[in-house]
Amino acid sequence: MKLLQIILYKNRRVLTTAQIAERYGTNSDHISKNFSQNKDRFKEYKHYIKLEGEELLYFRKAQQQLQISSIARVLYLWTEKGAWLHAKFLNTEEAWDAYEILVDEYYMVNEDVVPLTKNQALVTVLRTTADLVENTQAIKQEQYEIRKELSMINEKVDEQITLTSGEQRAVQKEVAIKVYEIEVNTTIQSKLFRELHREIKNRFAVASYKDIRRQDLQSVLNYIRSWVPLKIS
Repeated sequence: MKLLQIILYKNRRVLTTAQIAERYGTNSDHISKNFSQNKDRFKEYKHYIKLEGEELLYFRKAQQQLQISSIARVLYLWTEKGAWLHAKFLNTEEAWDAYEILVDEYYMVNEDVVPLTKNQALVTVLRTTADLVENTQAIKQEQYEIRKELSMINEKVDEQITLTSGEQRAVQKEVAIKVYEIEVNTTIQSKLFRELHREIKNRFAVASYKDIRRQDLQSVLNYIRSWVPLKIS
């Protein structure tokens, strides 16, 4: 199974019918059939985005890596809520497992820059203050006190800073690479995803991989790369 190609439509993460079908262990025709038979349950823009005409032509050019057929006249892009409905209509363990992973590792990933915490903001202020003071004997003492406080705050901040969205994606990528390297069966892959995420949380004492401290990032990546499932160890 290939890594998901991220698709952004108006700053919103979506998936094609083919991507949904691959993750849910079925085919595009089955997904399209379920949609057609339950069309009254799907709401445009809430569950799906329908592209056609010039909008589809522009999207096809902008997303050439998706290799959208040149004869396609309509393309459906599925939101998180649309993916949920498809999992519901398929109602298989594989589909529900895949949906959970999609929500956690695709749809809910925050693309925004992480705002500064109060401690980080204070560190920035102290750094600026320390750099601006003049080089006099009295000010040197003030600089010393500021930098001493800065050092203490830095240590505290390092203990509190968790992964940015980009670092979270790095963890997700390593997890996916490891699972796909070990197993090709999609059903077993879903179980390995859960097992590896569970062991990461236990080993680094976090409720979610998103809570991993930034200073532990390299240790987490090394752990994932050397990980062996319980059934193999």
